[in-house]
Amino acid sequence: MTLPVAGRNEIRAFDKFAIGELKVPGIVLMENAGRQVAEVAREMIVGETPHVLVLAGGGNNGGDAFVAARHLALDDVWAKIVVFAPRDQIQGDADTNLKILEAMEFEVVHLAGPVEEAVQELTHFLHPADLVIDGLLGTGAEGEIREPFASVIETVNEADRIVLAIDVPSGLDADTGEALGPAILAARTVTLAAFKKGFENPNARQYTGEVILADIGVPYTKV
Repeated sequence: MTLPVAGRNEIRAFDKFAIGELKVPGIVLMENAGRQVAEVAREMIVGETPHVLVLAGGGNNGGDAFVAARHLALDDVWAKIVVFAPRDQIQGDADTNLKILEAMEFEVVHLAGPVEEAVQELTHFLHPADLVIDGLLGTGAEGEIREPFASVIETVNEADRIVLAIDVPSGLDADTGEALGPAILAARTVTLAAFKKGFENPNARQYTGEVILADIGVPYTKV
């Protein structure tokens, strides 16, 4: 069986096809993605009272992370969620899933202030973490990684915690497999719908760790 491989533009086209032509709501795709991330996270958790830290950006990658946190809670694994965007910038399906977490009284912290303050707080949150879920940046990341994400990624790597990345490690170019500056060093990456072209680059492995292909409820089709 030949596994599907796609670049960022092909993934964008596929998402548009799945939502527009197949009529699968985006929030269903996000639900399927986040649920599978949670399944892998459970395999990586050790101990009876694990500390899970979920890091989210303001886009759909963060939305996938919100779903994963909710599914972990079904097994009484409650995560602390840190969002690197103001609350009013979270929109669409990600906003819907964040509202669910808020209603469930998850601990959600927004670090959208000065970079130095955000990094200081993040360092405090990373200290007890047994597992970090990286939902900061997705396949759309292009060009040099800017602040606060550059400093956030460096801080996570320096903390030397076990990291599970969603779709692509934040800071890694999905097409080339090269780092766009600082890039998350993940133990595992749950990539969605198709392997990313950049993963064929041998240099990418130091960032992705083991790559696990997860479906989002719709077979990948090149469109």
